[in-house]
Amino acid sequence: MSEPTAVDWSDLPPELIQTIATNLQTLADYIRFRAVCQNWRAAAPIISRYLPREFPWLMLPLSRSSNRRGFFNPLTNNLHRLTLPEASLSRRRAGSSLGWLILIDESPSIFLINPLTRDRIALPPLSSFPNVTKFDFYSIGREYTVRSPENDLYYCNLKEMRDSFIKKVILSHSPYGESDFTAFAILNRHENLAYCKNGHDSWKILDAARSYSEDVIYFNGAFYAVNKFGCIAICDVNDEDSPMVKFINVRQQIDGDMQYLVDAMGELLLVSRYLDFEIDIEHYLEVCKTVKFRVFRFDWNAQIWENMASLDDKVLFLGTNSSLALLSTDYTGCKGNRIYFTDDYSGANYDSIAGDHDVGVYNLANGTIESFPCYPPNSHWPIWITPSLC
Repeated sequence: MSEPTAVDWSDLPPELIQTIATNLQTLADYIRFRAVCQNWRAAAPIISRYLPREFPWLMLPLSRSSNRRGFFNPLTNNLHRLTLPEASLSRRRAGSSLGWLILIDESPSIFLINPLTRDRIALPPLSSFPNVTKFDFYSIGREYTVRSPENDLYYCNLKEMRDSFIKKVILSHSPYGESDFTAFAILNRHENLAYCKNGHDSWKILDAARSYSEDVIYFNGAFYAVNKFGCIAICDVNDEDSPMVKFINVRQQIDGDMQYLVDAMGELLLVSRYLDFEIDIEHYLEVCKTVKFRVFRFDWNAQIWENMASLDDKVLFLGTNSSLALLSTDYTGCKGNRIYFTDDYSGANYDSIAGDHDVGVYNLANGTIESFPCYPPNSHWPIWITPSLC
């Protein structure tokens, strides 16, 4: 009996390797495929247009003894560990959008990083915002001079600016495929909105849209922002020299403590979040916990928010991330009519008392909340990120 012929898998015809690569269905398989050898890696470019969107991962705290980050997939309960020294404890995560993290340093720097590829793109620094009139690294404790909308000057130190100046940043497009992407920021203290084009050296503030600072998404070619009452500001910044802001004033008041906008397969949704507030007497802190959500669909004809009793097969992801909607039917084992959420409010939460974070899954059908046991106590807030190579 003849010996079986050994096969050199690296010498498979390139067209066959490419066919296999384009039929892979998970990001993990695609990464393993590229790791086989140089020929396979060349046949499977890092920017894959064939992979379906991954289920979002929850970014876990950084161990003080390691540069490896844990990313938890709540659908599969798998924990992925990635080397990511850029997301150190000295940097704050100011959002995630289209698979990229937005990080702010104690220095003026702001940058994007893809946790899977570790590609990095610089955004204009904190010192380039129009209301930052001066930055002096040697003025210890008063490094930033900031002008308020009322024309008053005040000072901020490095840590205050890193942690408090920007609430959230999102992107219009993936930096890989769109070199002219726009970054859009919600500023915390004065509830301003700001934006910058890729490659530009400064931010611009949209004075007309002040107070529309609850949430922002990129929708139908423009940035949509919402205020506490559900009114909408549509910010078209395609012409950077002449940005246009239009407003939709709704005829009804939206209650709740926080508002989120979501593009749900072409429908504009508003999610209202309700928090329970208590006072921690021992630590003199206000602590809060999510108790329920309400979901509304925008009626473009009547110009009102309509209450939705059910999301049907949709699932939503809310937090410091760019708000996201997925179809449960696209993911084996996923249940629809759910809202995955993290704590992104500016106050303290119960981690100061019981070591727990306000992170979980809300069932819109019965109002119950399922928590994630994977998230350990840490002062850095959790964040959703949709893993992507492009």
